[in-house]
Amino acid sequence: MSSPADLLRLVRFSHSVFALPFALASAWVAAGGVPPLDRLAWIVVCAVAARTSAMAFNRWVDRDIDAENPRTAGREIPRGAVRPALALGLALGSGAAFVAAAFALGTWCGALSFPVLALLLGYSYAKRFTWICHLWLGACLALAPLGAWVAVLGAPTGDLAVPLLLAAAVVTWVAGFDLVYACQDAAFDRERGLHSIPARFGLGRALAVSAAMHVATTAAFVAFGLVAGLGAGFWLALGAAVVLLVWQHRIVRPDDLSRVDAAFFTANGWVGVALLCGVLVDLA
Repeated sequence: MSSPADLLRLVRFSHSVFALPFALASAWVAAGGVPPLDRLAWIVVCAVAARTSAMAFNRWVDRDIDAENPRTAGREIPRGAVRPALALGLALGSGAAFVAAAFALGTWCGALSFPVLALLLGYSYAKRFTWICHLWLGACLALAPLGAWVAVLGAPTGDLAVPLLLAAAVVTWVAGFDLVYACQDAAFDRERGLHSIPARFGLGRALAVSAAMHVATTAAFVAFGLVAGLGAGFWLALGAAVVLLVWQHRIVRPDDLSRVDAAFFTANGWVGVALLCGVLVDLA
């Protein structure tokens, strides 16, 4: 029988730190301060439920591939800690919870929840037919600040340049660090007929594209801060985030992927947290 710890590891619950801070930052900017607490609670439920659904579905879809890949053979489904049917049930149940929470936020959010969920679940098949799957993943996480903006204001209204710029930053940020992570599986993906930028173009070019993505990320964050009228707290946080982005590209090289986990988890986990703190300090 699967334990709660097995299920949390299956969906990598701690990775909520990648999308949730940007949803909260967008909500704070949309509200001009602390959002209504009931809406804030539903935003958190939506973000966690959507990510849980997408991750559980991804593990279910990729269960055979994961079993063949030495790097992923120890994941919960391949090693038998979680049954495939349970993972699929978790994905469907979490997806239903996301839709219900979205309707609790209003008609706009409820109606948008269906295409959003389709995009999130569809990502699991992306690497089977396109090497731009990294941008698809980035788009999935970029929906968080867009959704939070609509959730606070009740409709896609206000200065939409603000959430769109934040979403653009998230797209390129996520695609950039996913490229680094995907370098570990480049040889396996080519052999298995799976698609990714590292598998198609090689590690050196993939890491160069990743660095270019993060230059674009920085530009989008700067534009977001300017359009949103944020002050010193945000700019200090952005400076710290840029240092983290530069650091991750310094520690990963085509001939040395031993520190990919540090680049992927440590550096990027703190990027979102730092920027959220900057926004909160600014709007306090």
